[in-house]
Amino acid sequence: MTLRLVCASANPDKVAEIAEVLDGHVELVARPAQVPDVVEDGDTLEANARLKATALVAATGLAAVADDTGLFVDALDGAPGVRAARYAGESATYADNTAKLLAALAGVDAERRTARFVTVALVRWPDGREVVAHGVVEGRIADQPAGERGWGYDPVFAPADGDGRTFAEMTADEKHALSHRGRAFRALAPRLAEEV
Repeated sequence: MTLRLVCASANPDKVAEIAEVLDGHVELVARPAQVPDVVEDGDTLEANARLKATALVAATGLAAVADDTGLFVDALDGAPGVRAARYAGESATYADNTAKLLAALAGVDAERRTARFVTVALVRWPDGREVVAHGVVEGRIADQPAGERGWGYDPVFAPADGDGRTFAEMTADEKHALSHRGRAFRALAPRLAEEV
């Protein structure tokens, strides 16, 4: 029996990544268009993921999967952190957020541009049960964007476990093998198998 989960994210880029990583493990149901955006006002990634999953369970009656990701830059005391998607403002584009990040790091030496992406993946059932998994990837922020693939901060994040390329310079498979989201959802998948 395959577990059916409604995906809480309305971000098509994120949904595609989740679907690729969980392919074969769950049946992913698209978030209904009539479900409004969830206000992500939690202080932690786990709190925001829980807010989204809980809202989708309430709206659909199905088990829901949600995640939240933050980018924590050491030279910026952990900023943008949990507000990574809204770093340059509530309606910021990927380019706006990246430009603000690069401006904040102007003049910072390469060895001090260390950062990490952290993802919390959470599944919640209508009866209140939850399964939570985390994924972390260490890396550094490049001096300028490189690569045409990916989204968000991918053009400026070079994972430490990689070969010096940014996520945006990697194929989808290469990125999933190293990424925070890939790690979180790969950790989640076997735990979901126990719940079926």
